[in-house]
Parts: sequence; structure tokens; C-alpha cells
Amino acid sequence: MMLRYALRTVRARKGGFLGAFFALMCAAALITACGTLLETGLRGTIATERYAATPVVVSADQNVHQTTVKHKKGKTKVKHKAKPIAERAWLPGDLATELRKVPGVREVVPELTFLAEPLAPGGAVDKDRPAYGHAWDSAALTPYTLTTGTAPKADGDLVIDRRLAERAHLEPGDRLTVQSTQSPRTYRVTGIAAPAHEVRHQTALFFSTAEARRLAAHPGQVTAFGVLPAKGTDAAVLKRSVSTALHGTKAPHGTTAQVSAGDGRGPVEFLDAAAARTKLVSMGGAMGGTSLLVAVLVVVGTFALSVQQRHRELALLRAIAATPGQIRALLGREALIVGAAAGTTGALAGLPLGSWLHGRFVAMGAVPATLQHTVSVFPPFAALAATLLGAWAAARISSRRIARIRPAEALAEARAERTRPAWGRILAGVALLAGGAVLVAVLSVLRTEPASTPVTFLAVVVLASSVALLGPLLVRAAVAVLGGPLALTGPSSRLARANLRGHAARMASVVTPLTLLIGMTCTVLFVQPTLGNAARAQAREGIRADWVVAAQGPGVPAEAARRLRTQHDTVTEVVRTTVRVGLDKYAAQGVTPGGLTRTWDPDVTAGSLTKLTEDTVAVSELAADQLHLKPGSPLKLTLGDGTPATPTVVAVYAKGLGFGDLTFAHDLIARHVDNPLAASVLVSTARTQTQLATTLREFPGIHVLAPAAADSIQAARQQANAEVNYLAMGLVLAFTAIAVVNTLAMSVSERVREFALLRLAGATRRQVLGMLRTEALSVLLLATALGSGIALAVLTAFSVGMTGEAAPAVTPLVYVAVVALAGLLALVATALPGRVALRVSPVTVATAKE
Repeated sequence: MMLRYALRTVRARKGGFLGAFFALMCAAALITACGTLLETGLRGTIATERYAATPVVVSADQNVHQTTVKHKKGKTKVKHKAKPIAERAWLPGDLATELRKVPGVREVVPELTFLAEPLAPGGAVDKDRPAYGHAWDSAALTPYTLTTGTAPKADGDLVIDRRLAERAHLEPGDRLTVQSTQSPRTYRVTGIAAPAHEVRHQTALFFSTAEARRLAAHPGQVTAFGVLPAKGTDAAVLKRSVSTALHGTKAPHGTTAQVSAGDGRGPVEFLDAAAARTKLVSMGGAMGGTSLLVAVLVVVGTFALSVQQRHRELALLRAIAATPGQIRALLGREALIVGAAAGTTGALAGLPLGSWLHGRFVAMGAVPATLQHTVSVFPPFAALAATLLGAWAAARISSRRIARIRPAEALAEARAERTRPAWGRILAGVALLAGGAVLVAVLSVLRTEPASTPVTFLAVVVLASSVALLGPLLVRAAVAVLGGPLALTGPSSRLARANLRGHAARMASVVTPLTLLIGMTCTVLFVQPTLGNAARAQAREGIRADWVVAAQGPGVPAEAARRLRTQHDTVTEVVRTTVRVGLDKYAAQGVTPGGLTRTWDPDVTAGSLTKLTEDTVAVSELAADQLHLKPGSPLKLTLGDGTPATPTVVAVYAKGLGFGDLTFAHDLIARHVDNPLAASVLVSTARTQTQLATTLREFPGIHVLAPAAADSIQAARQQANAEVNYLAMGLVLAFTAIAVVNTLAMSVSERVREFALLRLAGATRRQVLGMLRTEALSVLLLATALGSGIALAVLTAFSVGMTGEAAPAVTPLVYVAVVALAGLLALVATALPGRVALRVSPVTVATAKE
């Protein structure tokens, strides 16, 4: 019976449920979009290109493993965890002998993959696709076949793929400069090759075998082996045979050889796509979690306003003997009907939204195009389930009081709002406020970005939730402060003051989304600058060099640094990577030890950098604190390519935010990264910028910069990285902005009868609109104060934890723009419904059936 009544109510009050429908639809779309990103990270396909003609690929393990054994109450629990390494792990070349002995193997093709970027006078030829070098012997793995010219035989010969030849207008006999792991070298194009299968995500350059081995710079090692089956041998059978033969076979540095076939070959080829899976899972989970929390807060507020608008109707139902259970059942079923329609619509809309999001992340470089967007029925169904559950829970929460109090009290409250919120609401609001304060306190001691970021946004949502519960009290407090000025500014302001004081609960429902919008937007916009500015400040203070050499391409070659070195000058090469201590990831760099203190000062607080060698390491205070290190302590770690090492700590420095947590000798790191070229070169010299540039004129794309100019380039890169976070959280902010407009429109549209009575009592149309504007501005002022306070508290705690100083980076102009945008939304969402409501004759409205 209740379902029939609920259907009739929804049908009769379509306008009243439109706001809730819209809020739930946007929530479902957002959850679906985030769900598709999460699913892409978990199950996204990475299709192979380079190994398209190779059924089985043998490669080194790209993970660090940790096994823990726990004995408890006579039971043994074994837990195994694995985390990806940052660079490519290599295999011993003599493993080919073992592979050729496996039954069913026709041929084993060793593969070398290394940096090889073709250069034109203006820089890279094709910036949209990474370029890799290979030995021509491995062309059969795709396969590439010559369409013109001959295979490379001499060290100066080169075969290029057809796409590169077309874009650079090259033919056999032409010259092409290639920046590889060594100094740039000009090669003679001897041939052009075309793949048998489409290759869309990389450019291939093929060298002679000897030259490829020199450029790969891993003597006696290979990237992978392509295993080709004998005639009649099934690929699955061959994979099992190879796996059996390699069982227990160890690759160098403790990594175990892995056997891949089918879709498993893609992650071997595209390491960045495999690593992006983890990033996308984290990003999708964070976006989805924040979206869900925001959606719950917004939807509960929307339903609370909807129930408040129907207070008289529900009170009459109570008065004619409807039981509390029947009221709850009616509202719950109405919510489920609206939730089902909104959830279905939003889930369908979320699918193209998720695809668009993935495309934007690819365009920004946050996710490689090789990780294909995956869509299934799970995200839409999860969004629909979350929408139904959220709608039902919001209706239950909103109906608690109207269903619990006596019918006489319900009728009384339908005419006049309660002067004080229920004690339960106040206590819950205080509890959430205390919880938010605890989160802010915790945030102030978190010193890593992965740990602090989710706590940052959670703190904003929790504090905004406390505002939602304590809203009526906050509105009354604001009226007490603003009442005097409002009483002196005309009849419209006096009407607004009376409404704010007499309808605090209604106004509080508008304050909440505005507070959330301002607080969340300021947090999103200023978190990254707070961290980035502190890191750049440390870098500026720590660089003592006169000049910084940087490259447009993959980096500065070692030969360029060698030419800059003189007896009186100091040149420090800096190469960057990521290492793991256990399973924890740390940013690291390799620097040239000689004369280091002339070019670089990380503010050493213990030990000395003069002892930095290939067997030692300097650590930041953060790493020293987390890992319990001091000068003389051994540090067991895994380098970027999976190589285990145990250097001794020789120094502890304070500026870890600007220079990374671990600092090694340059030559050690350069041997264990895919790109050994220096990210920058620091030069302490009396020579001028022009003299240094003249010395480096043979190296294309190399620039000599003042430290301030290098800092500006770093700031631009940080801004590009921050744009990914802005996009990720931008949808949540857009949803919150929509909620602001939705709630304001609902709040104004239900006051048609009130406006008519004011008109009949003598108020002009202009005075009523002025009252609405004053109400909106008063609410905006309160929301701005609350939202800014929340953002300031959270950002300050974030700054203290991450930088050690209470110095959040707030750009005044951006902050003013945020408040102005919120104000514009509030005024427009108030004025438009108000003007529509005032078009109807007040007599018609006043005499209509209520």
C-alpha cells in the first residue's frame, strides 16, 4: 500500500522531487565515472605491439617482494606483498642457452630496449610517441621488415620505422642525429622498415648488434627474450614448458625470470602502463571515496530540505493516525523511486564521463595511452546501488523527527520552526567537529604526500558535515552579529533579517553546500602550491651553482658535463630515480661527489657529504626519522632496476622536500636507471653564460640557465602536474557547485506563498527581490567565513606536516575568484527562481489550495 501512495506522491509532486532527483543523478554519474577509472586500473588491458609476433616473452621480474610470517595461537600466517620498481630490470644474456633447450622452441631472440630519441634541428621529431632503440636482430619480434634499403651492419648504420621516415622526410642515405644513453650521434639511414601489425604508441630505431649493445650499456644482459615456437607447438604449452625449465632460475640481482603470453606481454613492453595501473587505482579510489562522502552530505541536505518543505503535509498525515513506521516507509519508498530513476540516468551518463576523464588524463600525460579504458557493468550497478542506499538513508535520517514526535507537535512545527535544534543533532555536530579537529591534528604530523592527501580532503568533508548539523545555531549566531547593520539598511534588509532569524534551519541547508564548495575548492587549489612552493624554496636555497644546464630532450649527456669541467670549475651532474626501502618508495638522486659543496647545500645536520661514494648514501631528516638512521647506519634498499644494495649513511640533511629523501653518488644511480642522462647539471664557474653555451654548442637542445630561470621551469612543471589533481577533484567541485544551485533553487521556489503574502501586505516586487539578495549575501558571508576557516585550518596543518612550517600558499587573487564565483552562483540561483515565483499574481497564489 505504501508503495502505491509513494508512487502517487512522486507523480503529484514532480517539482518537489526534482531537486533530489538532480542531486542523486549527479552523484551516480560521478561514482560511475570514478568506478570506470578504478576498474581500468584493476583490469585495463595493455595490448602488446613490439611483441605482437612473439607468443612467449621471458623478462625479469619488475617487482620488489616481501614475505612476512606470523605465528599466533599455534597458527602460521604467511603474507606476500609486491610493489613495482621504477626502472627496467634486466636478464642475463646467457639465459638464452637454457631457453633453447626447452622442447618446442624454434628460436630464442634476445631483445634490447633503450632510450633512442631522434633529433631534428628544432628538437625531437615526434614528441607524441616515445622512441626506443633495438638491435636489428630482434626486428622479427614484431615483425618489422624492410620496405626499402638494407639492414644496419656498421656502427654508424640505422634503420628507422616508416612513420618516422614519413614525418621527418627521410630516405636511405640521409643523416639522422639520435640522442641515446650516450652522447648524441649522427647515423646514416640505411633502410626503412614497416611493422606487420599497427604500432601506435612508440617509434622504433634499429641499430647494428654491436652498437645496440654499446648504447644499452648493460654488458652481458638483455631486456627480454622472445621465444618463438616450433611448427605445431601451441603457445600455452610452450609457456608451461618454458616456465618449468626456468623454475628456480634467478635473474641478476635476485629478480626471478617471468614468462608472459597473451595479454601478459603488454605490461612487459610498456612498463609505464603497468605502473600507471597502481596510480589509476589510487586516483580512482580517492576520487570515488571523496565523491561518495560529498554525495552523501549533499543528498542528505537535499532530502532534509525536501522533508522540511513537506512538514505540514506529513504533520497532517500524523494527525489522521499515520504511524511513525508508515511515515518512514512512505518517505523511504519515495526515496527509492527517485533514487532508482536518478541512479539509472546518472549511471548511464557516467559512462561517457569516465571515458572523457580517461582521455583527459592521457592527454595530460598522467596515464599512458597504452592502458586501455575498460568498461563493464560493475561501475554502473555499483553507482545505482550506492544511489539507492544513499537516497533511502537520507530519507530515513531526514524523517527521524517528523516520524518520532507527537502529531500535535508536528502540526505546531509545521507553522513555526523550532527555536532550537534537537539535542541529538547538536551532539552529533559537536562530535563531528571534534572528529574534524582530530583529523587536522593528525594531518599536522603526517610527513608524506600519499598519507596526508586523503586525510586532507576527509577533514574538509567531516568539518563541513559538522557545519550541516550545527547550521541552525551558526545561522542564528550570524544573525545576532549582522542584525544591527541589517536593521539600518531598509525594509528589504529588515525582512531578510526576520527570515534568517525565523527560518534558521532552512537557511542552514543552503549554508552547508556553499561552505563545502568554498572549503573544498580552496583546499584543492592551494594544497599543491603549498607543497610545491616549499620544495622550490628549499631547492633555491640549496643550489649554490652559478649556472644550471638543462635539456629540452631526455637529459644532459655525460660528455657535455665532461667538457664543462676544468681545473677551477665544479660540475655536478644530477640524475633522478626512485628506490624502495622494503616496500616503501623514496625519491632519490645521484650527484657527482667531487666538489659537491661548491654547487649544492642541502643543509647537512649530521655527518658530511665529503664521504659520499658509491658505497654510501646521504638521507633526509624525514627518511632518517622514518627508518631510524644516523651517520654510520647501514641502509638495505632496492635500486630502481631491482638491484639490492646496502650503503652506509654518511650524512643527514634538512632539505629533503627540495632534493629528495636519498642522495647517492652519480655513477651508481646512472648504472641502474633507464635514462642515465642528467636531469640537470650544476656549474660553479667564473665563466659567463655565453662562454658555457659556446662550449656546449655541439649538443642540441642544451641550454645554460641562471638558477632563477631553472626555478621558473620547475614551477611550470609543477603546475602541469597540479593540473591533473585539479581535473581529478574538479568534478567533485562541479558536483558541489551544482548542489549549491540546486539547494538554493529548491529553497526559493517553495516560498511562492510567502512572497504572495508579502506582496499583499504591501511589499513591492523590488523589495521582495532585495530581501532575497540580502538573504543570499548574508548566507554567502557566513559560508565564506566557515569555508575559509575550514580550508585555512586544513591547509595550515598540511603545511606543518609536510614542510615543518605553518605557511600555506594562498594566492589572494585566486581566493577572491573562488568567493566571487560562489557569490555569483548564490545570487543567480536565488534571483532566477525568485523572479519566476513573482510573475504569478499574489491574489492567485494566496487563494490557491495549499
